[in-house]
Amino acid sequence: KKVTINLAPADIRKEGSAFDLPMAIGILAATGQIMRETFDDLVMLGELSLDGTLKPIPGVLPMAMNIHKNGIRGMIVPRENASEAAMAEGLEVYPVGSLREAVAFLEDERLVAPFKIDMKAVFNTARHYTIDFAEVKGQESTKRALEIAAAGGHNIILVGPPGSGKTMLARRLPTILPDMTLDEALETTKIHSVAGILPADTPLIATRTFRSPHHTISDAGLIGGGRIPRPGEVSLSHNGVLFLDELPEFRKDVLEMLRQPLEDGFVTISRAMTSLTYPCKLMLAAAMNPCPCGYYGDITHECSCSPVQMQKYHSRISGPLLDRIDIHIEVPAVKYKELSDTGMAEKSELIRERGNVARQRQHERFAGHKHIHCNAHMESKDIR
Repeated sequence: KKVTINLAPADIRKEGSAFDLPMAIGILAATGQIMRETFDDLVMLGELSLDGTLKPIPGVLPMAMNIHKNGIRGMIVPRENASEAAMAEGLEVYPVGSLREAVAFLEDERLVAPFKIDMKAVFNTARHYTIDFAEVKGQESTKRALEIAAAGGHNIILVGPPGSGKTMLARRLPTILPDMTLDEALETTKIHSVAGILPADTPLIATRTFRSPHHTISDAGLIGGGRIPRPGEVSLSHNGVLFLDELPEFRKDVLEMLRQPLEDGFVTISRAMTSLTYPCKLMLAAAMNPCPCGYYGDITHECSCSPVQMQKYHSRISGPLLDRIDIHIEVPAVKYKELSDTGMAEKSELIRERGNVARQRQHERFAGHKHIHCNAHMESKDIR
């Protein structure tokens, strides 16, 4: 027979492979191969292989949370997506591995038990960083600046010669940010799920994200967009850190696009058919050399740059963007004596505890302000 499938409402653009399973079930039901009469209490999602096995799909968590809000009882998902979907509390999640299993479940729901997961246990287990501030030798003043930036949510730029440890310090910045709340973890996980980059063994992202795009990135890659709009690096850094290494090497028009997201905390991508808004409340960390050769002001190397070269180098970054970076800190080269020291520096956990105390004071101070969550969100009238 000729089969016509209507994906209503027709004016909303459909994209992705998640419709494979419901279309197959719809054909089987319409041809009388499934005796069940109604599917209104279930949502089905999944990509089908030619042999009938189900493959995982992106964006399951935000869909699951929206399904639960709309009062639908449960959903059928590929087995690999079960732990992610189960993060939507109160929703019955039925994992299946193939079209045959899905049909058998619809004929007799006792065959597949709802998938359960302890969200708090997963959250507590996932709150672990593999790197630590104790691994950084010296640079006590820079560490202090990063601690202040982390406590208040301030943007920061590190300026210093090559090899001074700017990137190493920036990579450890998320480890001293205040602990993530469960709501922040769910928000971050939803964005990564939509982007299709959520690891299969990670149902919940409970650590602060760190994104470090290359300086050749496009405007759509940084802010978001494309033919089918997807979140960019600023949204993937939501509740975490966006690190721009070698800041002057980025295209100037790409850097200028950062100004509004840093100010507003969200990005709106408009297309002819739709308009999407992604959150991007992030902390910007940047690093750069003091001059093109990198050794201006370094007592161990002589700078070979002319004043014209230095002026041209610094003019690649606009004043309005630098105005949105609250802390500018010079990172000097580390002396051999400090590098060879065998003693352990202060651990990230201890620094993070001080940050938690500082952030709690800020929450109490701004209790009556919905739009302010830390010092960096204050406007001029709030500072006064």
